[in-house]
Amino acid sequence: MRVAAEHILIVLLGAIGDVTRALPLAMRMRAAYPAARIAWAVEPQAAPLLEDHPALDERLIFERAGGALGFVRFLRRVRAGGFDLVLDLQRHLKSGLVSAASGAAVRVGFHRRNAKELNWLFNTHTIDPVEPRGCKLEQYLRFAALLELPEMRPRFGLTLRTEEEARVRALIARLERPFAALFVASTWESRLWFPEGFAAVADGLDTMGLDTVLVGGADARGIAAESAALARRPPLDLTGRTSLREAYGVLARARLAIGPDSGPMHLAAAAGTPVVSLWGATTPARSAPFGSEDLVLVGRVRCAPCYRRRCPIGRQCMQAITPARVLAQVTRVLEGR
Repeated sequence: MRVAAEHILIVLLGAIGDVTRALPLAMRMRAAYPAARIAWAVEPQAAPLLEDHPALDERLIFERAGGALGFVRFLRRVRAGGFDLVLDLQRHLKSGLVSAASGAAVRVGFHRRNAKELNWLFNTHTIDPVEPRGCKLEQYLRFAALLELPEMRPRFGLTLRTEEEARVRALIARLERPFAALFVASTWESRLWFPEGFAAVADGLDTMGLDTVLVGGADARGIAAESAALARRPPLDLTGRTSLREAYGVLARARLAIGPDSGPMHLAAAAGTPVVSLWGATTPARSAPFGSEDLVLVGRVRCAPCYRRRCPIGRQCMQAITPARVLAQVTRVLEGR
């Protein structure tokens, strides 16, 4: 269906990886609606990715800390936006309420089979049913297909400001060789790999002529410190020292990136950096990094993928991924795959 729209709202409040994977849809929307005002409703964690984005005119940032009253104020702000087309990519009750509050005549969401928490009640149109564990980026692009937008190769549109570029250069200035970035943390305990593994990979990278940089937020500092202490040549540890956008800049300069299912994994993919990704509790069928689907490593045990945030049996799936397997994929990248 084709929709005439002057004021468009994308609703995807949540995780860094999800917001990153929805950027190609925003780029498609901008190409199809060059004169429209396009806004994105998002929470603070991922909001920096949308700063100065070429597809967007506005960010509507929802602060959870405001509680119920803050959410009501946010809904009023959405209502005042005068939107005529909303794309709800979140498929939860909260995003449905945001969509409904917009007052838009056309509100597109996920099919009832895939929506959660009665989200389907708030949509006027839906995409066709999707495989629940199918590729998220492709699911988001189903919205473009429904709206009959022109085809284009996925582009993410992420760029840094001049001062951010300078900060990134300063952070990695002491490196004397090309480097690999290891993103060592994940929001789920079940998805974490092990310090011993990262240290062994860092040693192997050193033998291959690559320096190692550890990337992540403050939550990654513990596992990063353990990994660095075990490595033969201590990596450059940038965990907790970069903004989200600066982390993207570091990942963009890496020869390749390595780590578990996480937001930085998708940031590296968005930058076009080859990503060796490590999988156990979750499946790459749903979330493999774009462009590096051939570099996934899966720890195959009977209970995986379990989609449990915590593992009661010591993450056997992640233990099944050996440093040798990781370094074999690194060799493929260095040889041009």
